[in-house]
Amino acid sequence: MKKLDGKIAIVTGSAMGIGKGIATVLAKHGAHVILYDLNDKVFETAQAIEAAGGRASAYQLDITDREAVSRTTDDVAAKYGAVHILVNNAGVIKLAQFTEMSDDVRDFHFRVNINGVWNVTRAVLPYMKENKYGKIVNMSSVTGYMVADPGEVAYATSKSAIIGFTRSLAAEVAEHGITVNAICPGYIHTPMAEQIGSESNPEDPGSVIQGIANAIPLKRLGKPEEVGELAAFLASDESSYITGTQVVIDGGSTLPETASVGV
Repeated sequence: MKKLDGKIAIVTGSAMGIGKGIATVLAKHGAHVILYDLNDKVFETAQAIEAAGGRASAYQLDITDREAVSRTTDDVAAKYGAVHILVNNAGVIKLAQFTEMSDDVRDFHFRVNINGVWNVTRAVLPYMKENKYGKIVNMSSVTGYMVADPGEVAYATSKSAIIGFTRSLAAEVAEHGITVNAICPGYIHTPMAEQIGSESNPEDPGSVIQGIANAIPLKRLGKPEEVGELAAFLASDESSYITGTQVVIDGGSTLPETASVGV
């Protein structure tokens, strides 16, 4: 028996990056993964998971559209009988100095990173409550919660909000046999990390990525599948007595006390 055998797991933002890594690992551990993503690459990811022997179903979906999320999740529950696991991974980042940031850019972060999590969780919770079982894993970040760089105010604010959401919801749904936890990644090698490199230094984005890696004690960026293994643990019964907390996975990047001053 694999630790997620028989489980139905929704993973948002799962066409690529961390979400793809999480979905791939959950499938490896036996879950039937339901992929939500606005990007049509979500179908390719589902096909790749099935080609590797896993079970996957893809839905092209805008998680900021509450009604669409509700309809789709009802369809998933009707087809498969339950939703056991939800990984709220979908997220966006766009660097901009606070005084120069438009309201549209600010609201873009909040719509996806906060409202999207809210919408999918609201759609899934009735099914988890009915079954007296559920595992919710929310993707936060070390950014905002522990560290931050210039240009990240909107992103940091949205990801910090997920910590409060996680803790409050965990207290509210514990009596229903549902756990809620957050993952706080540091730098993981994803398209989002490459986007940060391109926005920071369009002429040589690779140097940005290498510079980040050099500053991490483990001297590399993380892999999406490494985040996936953590998500699989929090989504399994191995973590049955863990709720309302956040787990950092950052290769030690938040450890150095004096690196910023060159000591």
